[in-house]
Amino acid sequence: MKKICVTLLMAVAMALPSQAQVNFGLKGGLNLTSMSLNQSDLESAISNKSGFFIGPTVKFTLPIVNLGMDASVLYDQREAEIKSTGEKLKQKSIQIPINARFGLGLGDLANVFIFVGPQFGFNVGGDTEKQSIKDWSLKTANISGNAGLGFMFVNHLQISFNYNFALSNSAECKVYKVNSDATESVKVKNNAWQIALAYYF
Repeated sequence: MKKICVTLLMAVAMALPSQAQVNFGLKGGLNLTSMSLNQSDLESAISNKSGFFIGPTVKFTLPIVNLGMDASVLYDQREAEIKSTGEKLKQKSIQIPINARFGLGLGDLANVFIFVGPQFGFNVGGDTEKQSIKDWSLKTANISGNAGLGFMFVNHLQISFNYNFALSNSAECKVYKVNSDATESVKVKNNAWQIALAYYF
């Protein structure tokens, strides 16, 4: 796991021009999980819950006007609840977002930017109480995408808002049918609205 994270970040760094300015920092924030199930009649049975993420981040300012990149290695925890039983579905993972960013400077004190990019996730744990859910199985790895808006203040403090949308299944499980012992297979995509705060040194 650590080797994969380091390799990805090294690949990004090596692909950047030598004139790029590099800033390291710490990033953390909140997830509002939005689970998507391939059985549409079950979606109304899921209640979304808040989670969190935290980890180191790095920002590259490219020698091209208004363009940059950022990458992070984040511990990420997401959670949802089945309304009828109160069961909680949890996912814990290492997430590696790599975003391209386009900024609009507002002077030395502030900068507004939009960003978009892929995110690579690696499962490190998760569980359910397994009453109405059977064989809850998290995927070892998953891919998602980010699109969002951010604000940078005095070149150090950053706040951002984005939607993280799954491009692959996050989990699979079996759900008991109503008034029956029979089960049906369900594929889960774990999307999230996110708000983040980062500080670059």
